[in-house]
Amino acid sequence: MHAMSVEQARAFYRAGAPLLDLPPAPVERVQELLIPARDGYLMPARLYAPHSVQTLPALLYFHGGGFTIGGLDTHDTLCRQLSLLGACAVVSLDYRLAPEHRFPTAVHDAWDALQWLAAQGQSLGLDTARLAVGGDSAGGTLAAVCALMARDAGLALCLQLLFYPGTTAHQDTDSHRRYAQGFLLDKETVDWFFAHYIDVQDRGDWRFAPLNAPDHSGVAPAWLGLAECDPLIDEGIAYADVLRMAGVPVDLEIYRGVIHGFLTMGRAIGLTRQAHADAARALVSAWQSRPMSCR
Repeated sequence: MHAMSVEQARAFYRAGAPLLDLPPAPVERVQELLIPARDGYLMPARLYAPHSVQTLPALLYFHGGGFTIGGLDTHDTLCRQLSLLGACAVVSLDYRLAPEHRFPTAVHDAWDALQWLAAQGQSLGLDTARLAVGGDSAGGTLAAVCALMARDAGLALCLQLLFYPGTTAHQDTDSHRRYAQGFLLDKETVDWFFAHYIDVQDRGDWRFAPLNAPDHSGVAPAWLGLAECDPLIDEGIAYADVLRMAGVPVDLEIYRGVIHGFLTMGRAIGLTRQAHADAARALVSAWQSRPMSCR
């Protein structure tokens, strides 16, 4: 993508998504939403929910794409799967993208959406006492950051669901060198994404690099799903270790032989369905085992 314009890269990603992903499963309730951001902008979002006679717990999901590409449609199949398998509502957020909206706009949008969901979710028939955040890649970064911000704000979350999140200030781990070329997310593309999103001098900010947060204690339990052949695997493992050292319950799954982005490549990669099922089990466990502590 580093050889494309932003518009070309977005179109390329949108076109490729349905070719690689599983067919979208039918979900009984699919509702388009508009969520207000702090500056008055109305963020598009999409609610997925299976049939239920009771109010459903809710996962707020942030899509991947290097803060530059991606949207509701590129992650539609994934959100449907998480809703059906995880016995929950999923609210997928179309946060604003760079370079039109550079750091920290995506962070602000994500946090504003979480606060809105906590305050207004009951009007949508959701159980706001049982909320989780999740995301893949850049969306995983946003989910991890929102978990830290929720702790500081006294907003109890049941789970942070993190698929191969970015967590470091600079892409200088061994895995970034090991998988720099030939594994889809190459070094040039990573650099291209972040040059669009954030100034070099701001990369140490923990809202971009949650490993740099001064304190990780007291955040929501975490489930991390990482790809073995991914430049981001080392920083994902490092984040799991930091959370564990802070006393946070962590479940870590490493999917062998797959690349960054495999979560939305179910037609081509068999482990995609396994990752969906593993993440859904983590959600169901969070809903079942933490209802009192989330209230």
